[in-house]
Amino acid sequence: MVASKRLYAKAVFTGYRRGLRNQTEHTALLRIDGVTRKKDVEFYLGKRCAYVYKAKNKTKTPGKDKPTNVRVIWGKVTRSHGKSGAVRAKFRRNLPSKAMGKRIRVMLYPSRI
Repeated sequence: MVASKRLYAKAVFTGYRRGLRNQTEHTALLRIDGVTRKKDVEFYLGKRCAYVYKAKNKTKTPGKDKPTNVRVIWGKVTRSHGKSGAVRAKFRRNLPSKAMGKRIRVMLYPSRI
């Protein structure tokens, strides 16, 4: 059996934080796979998260010799949301609405253990 080489937990961007009539796009709601209780969220607080997507134009990336069209928006898990295991995350740039329902990577660093 081969051990998994994935260094992140899978999550889904479910929407923005909102009230009945207003939504705040600067805070994203994420549903992390395997997290179903508020108690389980504690491990993920402060962890970095990344939305990886492909853009139309290729750009140079530091440390790479060839241009690529893969881009990343980085963020951080800030706190829990509700009691069923959803989390709030703030990203450096607000996530686009086309990212709803798409995959977010929740990295397993920085460690708080």
